[in-house]
Amino acid sequence: MTDKDALIQPDRGQDATPIHLVDTDGFDDWSKKLTASQRANLAAQKFTGKGYQTAVVPDGDAWFAVGGVADTEKLSAWCLAKLAEVLPAGTYRLATGDAGAALFGWQSAQYAFTRYKDDKDAEGPRMLLTKDVAAIDGMIAEAEAVNFVRDLVNTPSEDMGPEALEAEAARLAKKFDAKLTVTRGDALEKGYPMVHAVGRAAARSHAPRLIELEWGPADAPRIAIVGKGVCFDSGGLDIKPTSGMALMKKDMGGSAHALALASLIMGQRLKVRLHLLVPAVENAISGNAFRPGDVLATRKGLTVEVTNTDAEGRLVLGDALTKASEDGAGLIIDFATLTGAARVALGPDLPALFTRQDDTADALLEAGLAYDDACWRLPLHDGYREMLKSDIADMVNSASGGFAGATTAALFLDRFVAEGIEWAHFDTFAWRPAAKPGRPKGGAALGLRAAWQMLKKRYNG
Repeated sequence: MTDKDALIQPDRGQDATPIHLVDTDGFDDWSKKLTASQRANLAAQKFTGKGYQTAVVPDGDAWFAVGGVADTEKLSAWCLAKLAEVLPAGTYRLATGDAGAALFGWQSAQYAFTRYKDDKDAEGPRMLLTKDVAAIDGMIAEAEAVNFVRDLVNTPSEDMGPEALEAEAARLAKKFDAKLTVTRGDALEKGYPMVHAVGRAAARSHAPRLIELEWGPADAPRIAIVGKGVCFDSGGLDIKPTSGMALMKKDMGGSAHALALASLIMGQRLKVRLHLLVPAVENAISGNAFRPGDVLATRKGLTVEVTNTDAEGRLVLGDALTKASEDGAGLIIDFATLTGAARVALGPDLPALFTRQDDTADALLEAGLAYDDACWRLPLHDGYREMLKSDIADMVNSASGGFAGATTAALFLDRFVAEGIEWAHFDTFAWRPAAKPGRPKGGAALGLRAAWQMLKKRYNG
């Protein structure tokens, strides 16, 4: 991962190559200030000021860069990202104004996952100078959190099993002087029976566990962050086809989001009492795998009839949400790569958001739009609760028929969050199937910055 500290630095008058930002409305007036040969150079590069267009223009013995943006008066997080991808290594500054939100995308665009190969062809960092010194630490922290999610999700399951998630939590606990508690293997059977049932078929090296981290003053508002940590999902005995397993290393994407958000909360010293919970399992197949038709006990005391072993994420989250509720959280936010239905409805870019309260949804949606991490709210429709009825247990884990799959999954989780608790559930994809400027193909943080900005505004405002 590129060293983010090298990518944005305070502007103290260092030598730097200028970057001019131009939109289509202002291109003609701006280009009139150039020499005839410079205008010809731009024409040869077919530069007209459209978003994400880039050009390099000679200027005597030097040169300057030009980037097309949608609106020079309102820079998005991504408007400098293409430049950060294609410009030569070096130091840059904007010719006028400051980068603002685009400081994030400048860093994000230079991410590379290099755990398994040498990045010998990389040109080196492109550093952007900024006069907004107060924004640097926060922007670096957000970029590091997003790249942390990418690193974890991109890592293959053999190297990112439950024990690896525990190691990441332990690293955070040590770094921020937090308390780490881990319940592993058969010790889960009594306290977290659904986590145990889903994870018990995995090899001993990938044994299931419930990972908890606590940090912050005891008298601060208590919040819980919960992340689905299914490190590989075969589907269980309701086995997935080969095509369905191809990306299942990313099924722990919810836990990656939760760990990254916890890191932001602790690193930026948010005024909260944090409770992080990650149920970490591998949904494997062996002689002791849980079966379709089994009835599972739960920490909450409900019983769940298993109608689909491939709907395992909601099971492990159920026990974790119960624990978060018991420990007095006033707000619970969970992240999970939970349903294909959410992807059918919203595609890969938009995480589905479910909340009990309108003001919770409004705050998260507003933060997402303001910080270029858009989410989309789907309904917790009470009328669909009957789809989860069981003839022999309190509920089934997966409704039949395929209707409203994202909503019925969220309604399942809702049963395990205590009444009166403010709750938000992100059904996120955690993956980008095609690259966009600043957003490479592969592991992706979707909903993370929205949640972070909402929490920061609420608890540090």
